[in-house]
Amino acid sequence: MKLVLFDCDGTLVDSVRLIHEVMARTFVDFGHKRPDVASTKSIIGLSLDIAIARMQGKPHVDDEAIAMTAHYKSIFPDVRDEGDMQTPLFDGIKPLIETLAARDELLIGAVTGKSRRGLEHILEANGFTPYFAVSRTADDCPSKPHPAMVTECCSETGMDPHDTIVIGDAVYDMQMAKAAGATAIGVAWGYASVEELLAAGADTIAHHPNDLLSHIL
Repeated sequence: MKLVLFDCDGTLVDSVRLIHEVMARTFVDFGHKRPDVASTKSIIGLSLDIAIARMQGKPHVDDEAIAMTAHYKSIFPDVRDEGDMQTPLFDGIKPLIETLAARDELLIGAVTGKSRRGLEHILEANGFTPYFAVSRTADDCPSKPHPAMVTECCSETGMDPHDTIVIGDAVYDMQMAKAAGATAIGVAWGYASVEELLAAGADTIAHHPNDLLSHIL
């Protein structure tokens, strides 16, 4: 048996446009300069309060970061519902998940900096809910790269971290996987570069979702 844990943003879905727009509006609403896309990309994967504090160059989450986090969450659904703010699956993800879900020796899960509600929206919208046996979100665990998301998924499913694969596009995913004792697979279609993923501890890189099959099966 293997446990395969997917990151969400930048791994399953292309959500940078939506995340950046909500983040940018949040910064402007609090009287700050609109951040650039590169700044937003650099924090995708972290829990939201930590991400906002880091974008502001703060060493810790303060009261303003907490208030901005609440504001971000409050405006997110309305921005998401705007016509040009969709979060499509990356090409090849749907058949990949369906192929993995058909294998009895595999369990699929999600480990994400999204909220529980945000993850459930993505899974339900794409028909993935029945396929994901376990998940941990920013509502459940400390922010990546803390290993808790992985270790708690392992505990819930009775799996050992050495039989667990973490798949993600961020350096935080790779660092989290290695801290938990799991295999780390970086994906080249997300928001971090291949070089950054390898430097963060990726055991290998997948350049297309189809590549993941040879590393998992």
